[in-house]
Amino acid sequence: MSEGQHSPQPGEEDNKAEQLAVSQTVRRSSRWSVRRRRDAWFLLGLLLLGGVTIFVLSGGVASPKWQAKVTQQGTSRSTATRAQSTPPPPSVITGIGDFREFPLPQSDSQVMRPAIDREGRLWFGEMGKNYLAVFDPRTRSFQQMTPPRGRSGVMAVQVAPDDTIWFVEQNANYIGHYFPRTGRYHLYPLPTLAVPDPQSSGKALTLPSAPNELALDAHGTVWFTEMNADALGRLDPQTGLMQHFPLSQKRSVQALLPYGVTVDPAGTVWFTEASTDQIGRLDPTSGHIRWYTPTGPTVSLMEIASDAHGIIWVTSFTAGLLLSLDPRTGIFTTYAAPHTDSGTSRLYGLAVTPTGEIWVTILAENAIARLDIAAHRFISYAIPTPGSQPLGIVMGPNHTLWFIEVDKIGMLRL
Repeated sequence: MSEGQHSPQPGEEDNKAEQLAVSQTVRRSSRWSVRRRRDAWFLLGLLLLGGVTIFVLSGGVASPKWQAKVTQQGTSRSTATRAQSTPPPPSVITGIGDFREFPLPQSDSQVMRPAIDREGRLWFGEMGKNYLAVFDPRTRSFQQMTPPRGRSGVMAVQVAPDDTIWFVEQNANYIGHYFPRTGRYHLYPLPTLAVPDPQSSGKALTLPSAPNELALDAHGTVWFTEMNADALGRLDPQTGLMQHFPLSQKRSVQALLPYGVTVDPAGTVWFTEASTDQIGRLDPTSGHIRWYTPTGPTVSLMEIASDAHGIIWVTSFTAGLLLSLDPRTGIFTTYAAPHTDSGTSRLYGLAVTPTGEIWVTILAENAIARLDIAAHRFISYAIPTPGSQPLGIVMGPNHTLWFIEVDKIGMLRL
């Protein structure tokens, strides 16, 4: 199939199925502010619409080190008894940097995660407007493209070494490949699912697989999480062959909620499960999966990344924690982000730079923060605009950080 061809369109889902797909959100009343709509959309769409229950911690901070509970694929996923400790939150160390903000062309854009190409351009999806978009810092201009058969579900974007763009369309249920030089798309449809309707006994729902996050390995293979399918997916762009690695034997509506995915320097694939606070490790050669579960408080795991040494880093949204896992020892180390109220910090975005710096976004503090690993604390940079709610973050050229705000692109230069 040439790059200009489109794969056949997946079957249409019914209205009820769309309500259960994680990224399909109920549009809020016009009396709500953009900030409140985005906050409610993110929290409810991510944590509740799938029918999963995620325990929310109310200010508890985990102990510095956890020994992981490790299970093999196919074994019981029983949860160990969890002990919680509540030391005081760390002091806030304030950093100084140069912030700039660039408003998007329209409001209510609903942007999640950016990626940056070799020219320094920022790519991202606008779910509120059904766009695949790019921002050029040199000209301060935006270009917005409507993907084929798009249904406002462009969640994750990755830039390939040749500066072509891979993305997931969660609602339209496909993996997309965009070629900026020609403006053409190549679509890889995902299977739809027939699962029992949790609200109507004896009935079934037809759902999209709901791809959420993707990562590229050194061979150009595309790995992605499938939230509704409770699966990890693999796409070989050379052959178009797609494989699916189920994470649960039982077909149900989002029992596990596989969320983030990354590939370490050795080519091993790692992913998070938001509803079970487990980290999975998949061997691409054998298909074998091993699970790592911290034996501390239950946390909802979001973004995941590997550093150059193979250490795995993960953000926890509800607990306000950054976790690192050393696969050689199976030990988790946790870092509590600062918070100035009675709640938690709500970490989401994660960037691991080639030099080993660890950066996160902290929604509750309206800040970007860098982890000082040696001192076991964060250096926090407050975003000038109140209520920005930063989500995705990426490191660009010249030690410049780019991140997503409510209807803005933010930049922090140190």
